[in-house]
Amino acid sequence: MESTASVPFIVSPEQLAHAFADLPDPRRAGSVRYPLGAILTLAVSALLANHHSVLAIAEWGARQSPDHRRDLGFPAGATPCQSTLQRLFRKLDGASLAQRLTHWFQQVSLPEDDEALHGVAIDGKSQRGRLVFAPDGPVHVLSAFCHDTGIVLGQVPITVTSDKAEAELTVAPRLLEQIDWHRRVLTGDALFCQRGLCQQVLNAGGDYLLITKDNQHELHTAIQDYFDPPPALAGFPRDDWRTAQTIDTGHGRGVERRELIASTDLTAWSDWPGLAQVFRVERTWRERGQAKRAVHYGITSLSPESATPEQLLALKRGHWLIENRLHWRKDVTFGEDASLIHAGQGPLVMAALRDAAVSLLHHHGITKVAAYLRACSQHPEQAIALVLGHAPHA
Repeated sequence: MESTASVPFIVSPEQLAHAFADLPDPRRAGSVRYPLGAILTLAVSALLANHHSVLAIAEWGARQSPDHRRDLGFPAGATPCQSTLQRLFRKLDGASLAQRLTHWFQQVSLPEDDEALHGVAIDGKSQRGRLVFAPDGPVHVLSAFCHDTGIVLGQVPITVTSDKAEAELTVAPRLLEQIDWHRRVLTGDALFCQRGLCQQVLNAGGDYLLITKDNQHELHTAIQDYFDPPPALAGFPRDDWRTAQTIDTGHGRGVERRELIASTDLTAWSDWPGLAQVFRVERTWRERGQAKRAVHYGITSLSPESATPEQLLALKRGHWLIENRLHWRKDVTFGEDASLIHAGQGPLVMAALRDAAVSLLHHHGITKVAAYLRACSQHPEQAIALVLGHAPHA
């Protein structure tokens, strides 16, 4: 049988498929029937067409018209079956795939002349569907997500052999290394408020905005004592005191108010790397008729000249977009939590492909993701065109 892999799979740098061009192929040369780039292009296209499992991806590919198959990189018309995909995904290097996707999306995510500040949230996520197959716990990944573009800028797998938080901190430096930090601001919860991580981002030309808690007890206590009354007992002057607030309605919480207070008064006292401002955020809302209140404290390397209190509040609030625009969409819309893929590199490969699908949708300004996937399930040419960046054959 003639190998379709002998036909070059040619794409331009502007197409997502270009990210697969130099990916090492783990298959034996003599057994390769389908181009690696074509298979991964097919997988992302099928995910965008609302087909989430390996079996569904294979069946979707087999149902496409000859013209659609050629667009996807299968000139002889045949597409891989479920077992072919499973064998490949088990062996393919998931970390290398994620890195190539990261590089491509970083190239296309920000215009050259964009000088705005862009928050990059980092957070860990587990694949709970694997729990039944992994007695030591589900597979975890640590991801970096751009607030503004909705693009996944990096992903590093985590092998959880001890505490999950400790494991996330162990791989965090590797994740930060993958990102171009120019014009970008690291955001994260208190776990990532670490001197080494802050210094790494500063050395790479970026900034940070992080929450503090008792894991940095001295720093956290000083900020809390400064902002909370009575100030006379804290021993810190209140010479700089700048505020911003937002008021929102809806989401079943009535009126939700956020107020941020920023100050430079503690920067001379602390030797924290690059510390330029400290801040306090208070959020108040009503839930089921009860008044609710939450207060957090944080630090940032952004100076008052670089970021106003309004911008700091937007960065703080924007961090949680990683939960509802990435983690929730992968779990619910793309079925990651329900996935039982567990052998070899399969879970990491599928996680990277789901990241690519989410990022591609956000890159093209698609916000109603579930509805768009339903439409693509009826019109596969839309999904193919999104991945290839051009209109497929009629």
